[in-house]
Amino acid sequence: MPNSLVQKRLLEIIKKFSQRKVLVVGDVIADKFIYGAISRVSREAPVLILRHEQTETIPGGAANCAVNLAGLGARVFLLSATGADETAQALQTGLIASGVDCQGLLLSPELQTTTKVRVLAGQLHSTRQQVIRIDYDASSLTDTPVIRSIVSQIRERASDCDAIIISDYNYGVAGSEVIETIRQTAKRESVPVFVDSRFDLTKFSGFNSATPNEDEVEHIIGKVHADIEQLAVSAEQLRKQLGFRALLVTRGSQGMLLLEEGLDPLNLAAVGGSEAVDVTGAGDTVIATYALAVASGASFPDAARLANHAGGLVVMKRGTASISSQDLENSVLYSETAP
Repeated sequence: MPNSLVQKRLLEIIKKFSQRKVLVVGDVIADKFIYGAISRVSREAPVLILRHEQTETIPGGAANCAVNLAGLGARVFLLSATGADETAQALQTGLIASGVDCQGLLLSPELQTTTKVRVLAGQLHSTRQQVIRIDYDASSLTDTPVIRSIVSQIRERASDCDAIIISDYNYGVAGSEVIETIRQTAKRESVPVFVDSRFDLTKFSGFNSATPNEDEVEHIIGKVHADIEQLAVSAEQLRKQLGFRALLVTRGSQGMLLLEEGLDPLNLAAVGGSEAVDVTGAGDTVIATYALAVASGASFPDAARLANHAGGLVVMKRGTASISSQDLENSVLYSETAP
């Protein structure tokens, strides 16, 4: 049973997740994991030979954000573009299996589906560890018909959504025309917009909130912070500069820092273990939970608390992982960290 008012509030918010619909716009990535057992050293070169065990392709980037939303119970419409290749087919299969509406996953003959291949190796009975990552990066999206279709579907679907998430990995889906369409449409339909941009958050001014990590804030500000007080000053400066109502800064094992207009900074200690198992895709889980919570009536502080729990859960899983609403409820109820 919940033993605090905060816990009760958070659990009530989670119950509303299944009533919400979220539009995710951004760059999808195929996260491919190749597992192998170390067999011997090659005679051809001083390298290890791995005996292949299995290969799996998991939705990453905006697709991982969508999978997390579906796992939390929301109805999700994903709007993005991929190449017309086998990897895109595997990606779509995984998304559909997770309950994501993929009608907006557009195929472009001009693109190669962005794929990040991680090779994980180990002794026969040991845990597999990542030894190398190989990236197959798509060129930036310039396919005019595809961009026009994305713009058209944003205008068509925004009014039916409780929130929009922009998941920008710098592969071109969230280009200037798409950003401006979301800005105008969201304002007209009064739909909150949340941004996760790995390379250029400054393009996304005027939206409701964003979830940069501490390094990204320091890169934009051009300053390394000695302590959380300095970080709070810079993050508040960035929030004002970009016109966000709130800015949630993720800090890894140091937790999260929320800056909200008119309120003092809120510093949240990390939930869960101090040593993460795998941080792959954790940012996708955080923004999915944060946006869905606000769309479900949560204040920014309570949404940040739930996102903090979600982040603590997902970094304890291997690979590109997602969480469920039951996972989140259990964390709120039983975590030793204050809610």
